[in-house]
Amino acid sequence: MSAHIILGKQISDLIREEIGADTASLKEKGVVPGLAVVLVGEDPASKVYVGSKEKACQQLGLYSEVHRLAESATEEEVLALIAKLNEQDSINGILVQLPLPKHINEKAVIDAIRVEKDVDGFHPESVGNLVIGDDSLLPCTPAGVIELIKRSGVDIAGKHAVVIGRSNIVGKPVAMLLLREHATVTICHSKTANMEEIAKQADILVVAIGKAKAIDSKFVKPGAVVIDVGINRLADGKLAGDVDYEDCLETAGYITPVPGGVGPMTITMLIQNTIKAAKRANGIGE
Repeated sequence: MSAHIILGKQISDLIREEIGADTASLKEKGVVPGLAVVLVGEDPASKVYVGSKEKACQQLGLYSEVHRLAESATEEEVLALIAKLNEQDSINGILVQLPLPKHINEKAVIDAIRVEKDVDGFHPESVGNLVIGDDSLLPCTPAGVIELIKRSGVDIAGKHAVVIGRSNIVGKPVAMLLLREHATVTICHSKTANMEEIAKQADILVVAIGKAKAIDSKFVKPGAVVIDVGINRLADGKLAGDVDYEDCLETAGYITPVPGGVGPMTITMLIQNTIKAAKRANGIGE
């Protein structure tokens, strides 16, 4: 039997309806959540992502600023802009679009964002809060993964979740969030022995390795939930995930497509984080 396809756009649209009600309620209290996005350089993919974030803010009633700096901008200029945005009351969230040009230290820039405005969830303090289970602004893509699973009616508690990938942006934080939801979590990576054997034990399999169609049905337990975070451009220009979607369709119980799975959730969770930050800044309960 073919897997249930988890459509991220549908789930994202539902969350955006909730966000719209939230922003309308905040506006009645005189609060307009504000997001500032910083883009350095001319990376084509980054420009597309920033445009999507700007559009989402407009659609959902948020105030937004996009600061576009030249590729030649210095680290000092970027840090000075962040210092200014940290003090700006109309801005509740700051996002620096990665990757940055090689002459700029990404860690220094991320660390400079005030933690209460860290809507990407990358600041060391945000990461520490995630690990120990304290309330914090969560990394957008991992938080989106959890929402996809839960809103598809899957109970995470007690399940064996296997995460393939250990990046700071997806692998590690999604493992922590699955643990928070009471899953038993195993992390696999490029040095893992018997990865296929381990992956096949997973009730929930999350793949984020950045290699097109690397995971096929041999890695999937029949009936498993398969969440594909990867997005890769093939030689013919088409997009593909890290999972061989067609091959896994008959084995998995639930599966996300690429595109149209995890992708739509990331910006939605970013907007949700901005609203959460605005409520906190104005002493409004959630």
